[in-house]
Amino acid sequence: MKYVKIVLWLIKTHVMKSINRIETYNATPEQVFKTIDDLGVTGMHMTRSSMMMMGSKLNLEFLTENHTGLGSRYRWTGKMMGLKMDFTVEVTKWISGKEKIWETIGEAKLIIYSWYRMQLIILPTLNGCKAELSISYEKPKGFFNKILSFLFAGWYCKWCLKHMLGDAKKSLEPPANNKKHFKTKDYEINS
Repeated sequence: MKYVKIVLWLIKTHVMKSINRIETYNATPEQVFKTIDDLGVTGMHMTRSSMMMMGSKLNLEFLTENHTGLGSRYRWTGKMMGLKMDFTVEVTKWISGKEKIWETIGEAKLIIYSWYRMQLIILPTLNGCKAELSISYEKPKGFFNKILSFLFAGWYCKWCLKHMLGDAKKSLEPPANNKKHFKTKDYEINS
């Protein structure tokens, strides 16, 4: 009974949470910023069916002519677990090569959050730069969605940040060995 009360208290509390991740890159801050700013690179994990997306995927629609920069807007739509998702995101701060903030605006139909904000900060390092990406979110309304948020929001945020920064890294850094490698039953062939 004690654990049930604790869980109910955690579900009822209305607290904004933040999670961040840092990744280092062997590229200039401008290259890294441009890559992470490109939804064709960092938004693709939401447009592909995956276990974390519960077999679903979302559609991306740009609402402004400028796809990047201050004031750019885009809309995500689709279904997850049979529940409708429909939310618009706007870039509220954009300093090329250094910082970007984007967040949901208007009425957002989300499952594990009611609102979120993401922030990207790029800092130069000796051999390239580091990117710090964070997501802050508020719990959704409704008891069922609050339970889902309690169970999955942190896990999903970590997965999302990992994929966004990892996809950017894959896009920026060529494979270490460009040789083709074939393996057959009894021997290997390098060409």
